[in-house]
Amino acid sequence: MNTAPAPATLPVESPAASQARTPHLLEYLSVIGFFALCALLSRKVWMATSPGLGVWVLFALFMGYVMADFTSGLVHWAFDTWGSPDTPVLGKNFIIPFRVHHSDPKDITLHGFIATNGHNCLACIPVLAGALFVPTHVLWATPALAFVGSLCFGIFLTNQFHKWAHFEQDEVGPVIRFLQRTHLILGPEHHQVHHTAPYEHHYCITSGWLNGFLRGVGFFRGAERLITAVTGVQPRKDDLKDLPGHA
Repeated sequence: MNTAPAPATLPVESPAASQARTPHLLEYLSVIGFFALCALLSRKVWMATSPGLGVWVLFALFMGYVMADFTSGLVHWAFDTWGSPDTPVLGKNFIIPFRVHHSDPKDITLHGFIATNGHNCLACIPVLAGALFVPTHVLWATPALAFVGSLCFGIFLTNQFHKWAHFEQDEVGPVIRFLQRTHLILGPEHHQVHHTAPYEHHYCITSGWLNGFLRGVGFFRGAERLITAVTGVQPRKDDLKDLPGHA
């Protein structure tokens, strides 16, 4: 007998429910600006990489991708756990879409490339622009810039990887499915853990590499206990009633 929890009921007034979102002009400009800045930063790193720095640059690129996974988990956890749909600015733009996704996981698959990735590009632009002003004559600067570039590119890719994780196997193509199966990017089987009640684990959605470690050390539960002890605010107090199995 199927005992899987039934999907949560979405509020009728939810603006993010089951419809493709039309991106704003700012999102188009953000994607263009992001790629332009990435190209400039890549050239800067390439020109400054001496033979002796090559290994460190490669290590920095890898660590940037790992940090992107951690950043995705931290942001995901924050918007899943704290605040309410009525929170100024954040509620409509971030909290509602994150929580709608629990009850309508396929919603993300309806959005086009710009709508999916525009916000992440916009968030990365100030970091990339600032990195271009860092001088490379300092020994540590070039690997650090490689780390920043990899981090930002991983953050840009996060929503795209997350979106692909919600497609059916025959919808993503053999290359994407290969990357998912080899765990180079977030896979649907791994991500399904997050979409299983009580929706409190596996927040990292770039590669998902850090999910097991963070869960094992109790990182997010510990952070919740600390925040509650300091502020008195209970985690998920504003959305538990909308999830399966909660009154």
